[in-house]
Amino acid sequence: MSLASGYDRKVPTLSITNIVAIALLSGTPQLPPVLEPVIAMETAGAPTASPEQGTQATVPPSTDGAEVPSQSPDPQTPVGPVTPVAAEKAIIVVTANQGPPKGDPIAVVNEVSFGAVQSVDKAIIAPIAYGYRDGLPAPIRDGMHNVLNNLDEPVVFLNFLLQLKIGKAAETVGRFAINSTVGVAGLFDVAKKHPINLPRRPNGLADTLGYYGVGPGPYLFLPVFGSTTVRDVFGRVVDLSLLPATVGKPFTNPIVSGTKGVLSSIDDRVENDVILTRIQESGNPYAAMREYYLMKRQAEIDVLKGKRPDANIDLNELEFLDSLPAPKNAPTQKSSAPKSQ
Repeated sequence: MSLASGYDRKVPTLSITNIVAIALLSGTPQLPPVLEPVIAMETAGAPTASPEQGTQATVPPSTDGAEVPSQSPDPQTPVGPVTPVAAEKAIIVVTANQGPPKGDPIAVVNEVSFGAVQSVDKAIIAPIAYGYRDGLPAPIRDGMHNVLNNLDEPVVFLNFLLQLKIGKAAETVGRFAINSTVGVAGLFDVAKKHPINLPRRPNGLADTLGYYGVGPGPYLFLPVFGSTTVRDVFGRVVDLSLLPATVGKPFTNPIVSGTKGVLSSIDDRVENDVILTRIQESGNPYAAMREYYLMKRQAEIDVLKGKRPDANIDLNELEFLDSLPAPKNAPTQKSSAPKSQ
């Protein structure tokens, strides 16, 4: 029995055009979909695909409100509605430079030395300095300060010669001659007063090296010298040996040279008491001392080069002292950085 005889009407014949249209609308179920590589993008607000999710995609709801299921790559595994996965925001990790600060390669050792010296200063040096300051009349202390400065004038003279500053070298000779005679062995700084008007200008071999472009080198904090650098400690040792080598007795006597060194340390401690006290009260005393010393020394060398009129440092410029208010009626800082604590 033929197919046509079982029905009242004939089956319509499908044309080639209809077959192509049906194939396009129905797809090709016999071929699996091609899996595209998944690239995870760490972009805020965008969903990402995890390896467990494969190539699932979010399917928008149909226009009549009914949820349309998504297609699974595996036709045997039913897949429910796809929920977008919350993306993780990109995390930027900033890693600070590790190690000691620039210019202070042995900061760990220096900090230990600094702590030990500060303990000695608090227990011994500071009480002696305050007793010297409060126990002696001001004229006597000023006289001792002038004598110590006058003994350093030969070093100042020699370094002005090395820097080819002949005029300042001649002024230094004049100061030394006047104060050593009229000033009673330097007890009175007659040369700086009117009408002579020859101010004292500190100078040393470390300043000469800096003047000619020698860098300070690593920062050091030594028990005897306090804050210093490789350049400065070398220059200081040469300066201290110059007076005994050129003048001879009595400065070749260890007792005399040792006494001068002790008096210089006490005088220096009294002269720099304001800045040393502020440093000790700061949040990071070691870093504050290092910052002040290096800034002060650079200012002194800049004065020699004519880049600035004086070496005074505004304490408010110091990074590690900015949280500490400046003391009222604080005296102007001296032109030399503290040599020892």
